[in-house]
Amino acid sequence: MTSHFGYLARTAILTLAIFLASCVTAQRIPGAYSNIENTSEGLVLTYQDEAYGEIDQGAVFTLDAALGAPKGTRDGIAFDFQAPGLSGKLYYGFIHYNDSRHPMPVFFKRYAEVVEGEAEIDIANQLSGRYDMIGWEESGQGTMGFRLVADNGLILYDGRVSFSGTGPFKVVPTIIEGPTLHRIGPDRATIAFTTHKKTTSTVTVGDQSIESDKGTQHEVEVTGLTPGTLYDYTVNVEGFTQTYQLETAPETGTRSAFTFAYASDSRAGQGGGEREIYGANAYIMKKIMALAMQQQVKYFQFSGDLINGYLTSPEEMDLQYANWKHAVEPWWHYFPIYISMGNHEALTRVFGKEGSRLQVSVDRFPYETESAEAVFGRNVVNPRNGPAGEDGASYDPNPNRTDFPSYDENVFYYTYDNVAVIVLNSNYWYAPSTGAVQLSGGNIHAYIMDQQLAWLEQTLATLEEDANIDHVFVTQHTPCFPNGGHVGDDMWYRGDNSKRAWVNGKPLEKGIIERRDQYLDLLVNESSKVIAILTGDEHNYALTTVSPDMDMYPEAFPETEKLELSRTIYQVNNGAAGAPYYAQEETPWSDHVSGFTTQNALVLFDVDGGTISMRVLNPDTLEEIEQKTLRE
Repeated sequence: MTSHFGYLARTAILTLAIFLASCVTAQRIPGAYSNIENTSEGLVLTYQDEAYGEIDQGAVFTLDAALGAPKGTRDGIAFDFQAPGLSGKLYYGFIHYNDSRHPMPVFFKRYAEVVEGEAEIDIANQLSGRYDMIGWEESGQGTMGFRLVADNGLILYDGRVSFSGTGPFKVVPTIIEGPTLHRIGPDRATIAFTTHKKTTSTVTVGDQSIESDKGTQHEVEVTGLTPGTLYDYTVNVEGFTQTYQLETAPETGTRSAFTFAYASDSRAGQGGGEREIYGANAYIMKKIMALAMQQQVKYFQFSGDLINGYLTSPEEMDLQYANWKHAVEPWWHYFPIYISMGNHEALTRVFGKEGSRLQVSVDRFPYETESAEAVFGRNVVNPRNGPAGEDGASYDPNPNRTDFPSYDENVFYYTYDNVAVIVLNSNYWYAPSTGAVQLSGGNIHAYIMDQQLAWLEQTLATLEEDANIDHVFVTQHTPCFPNGGHVGDDMWYRGDNSKRAWVNGKPLEKGIIERRDQYLDLLVNESSKVIAILTGDEHNYALTTVSPDMDMYPEAFPETEKLELSRTIYQVNNGAAGAPYYAQEETPWSDHVSGFTTQNALVLFDVDGGTISMRVLNPDTLEEIEQKTLRE
């Protein structure tokens, strides 16, 4: 992020997020934290009689600013990006919604200069005649795509704006995200989209038309559909329509052949251009999604580190999420993507003081609106069948108050035909300053807390009894067995079992390796259906065969406490969706690892009744990295 803050120094965008100590409103501090208190100068963490104040890092840029507050003019559309010092370029081009299955802007040969945060697109004089590829002169309406690029070359945002008129022009309610597919079942589907202004809309699927409530966030659930059926669907926002297709799932237990995709870790990479559209590697994600579409996947599981994150501004987080969603959206129109959290989805409060190296970060509160979990939840649409939160656990300090964030839409499970996927959050209530977690309270990287583990046990038992489910995949961001890049943490910490979460000044009973073993015991010994753990975090692809003969302990670990595995499963790590690479490191289980590569990768699972095969392809070159039959 260093280059971004350098950019800010030149553009003065930090003025968008000035911290006024005199206006501080007292926050209710969750009881699960310790040593944090309200003072007349704001929140303070106290350690060894020293006060560490909250550091407001401000926002580099926000989604609201990036939208540009577009307004119609005599000749086109004017933008104000609410950043007086911002200079750069605004690229633009029409979006033709009827000449491609995956409509995207085709940028015009010219661009508009951004001066003091403002720019104007001249439609009437530059995009008429032979450049009127959408027929706006005849229809009196159209949609424009635009790309905001700072003067240092950083792409800040890809946006859209719809307009009416032939001069003067008027900006009308625009779908700025979506439509995208979610919660696909045999008889239902959810279609979601966001408009830049409050409006109503109509969604038509087959012979059903459903009007959404007035607002900007639209989630329309359609029921009564026929299993295994392809439907056209149309979204109509004030006369602007987009039409795509969705396919319902087959009846559970049909045991038809299908393919689904898996990847993780698409935060911004090196190399410039679309490898970083502020916070996300759009270049590789577009390649991955196009390949997934070509392989006719029915759904996509993406398990964390979508974006750079590690922010203190919820509004800046919204911008990075928007950039990721825009990158994958042209294919998301046609199949669902189930998304989970990683450590880079961290949104924090940070405490420190001048002259001290100690800096303490905790999950941002209030939890209901500003936690990493809450901001993630408002940016995704996932199943809502997970646990409530860690309130009610044995370590809950206040049974009558909420002292932990929600698991809503960040822990859940879903099924497709005879496959179930359980999605966990191994960065829940994450405190990035792991070495100081005993000072503030919080959860460490990769630790699955008690209530989530109990829910996992219950869910596995339910699926074990379900005769229509043959295969279960479990996914969390962090590997049980790291191989390169995170050997110092994940569920290993170089064999240091002392690492654990702290609540209200007290450590939890189980250390990280003990908790890993409890987790593995459920997946391997208590379940016969779990076939693989899907992980990321490490920016590489690697297949680890987790078997009874695998060495998985540090030398000094007590023999009597070691877990015995009753069968073999697999850990499929694919954190190769665009984040900077990690090379392989030596571990006790290195001889159980195959296919390790730092190249970008897409994992495809081919399911055919009782058989599961895995193919790993490089989305850049299309070469095959590895192929393996996991169950036959």
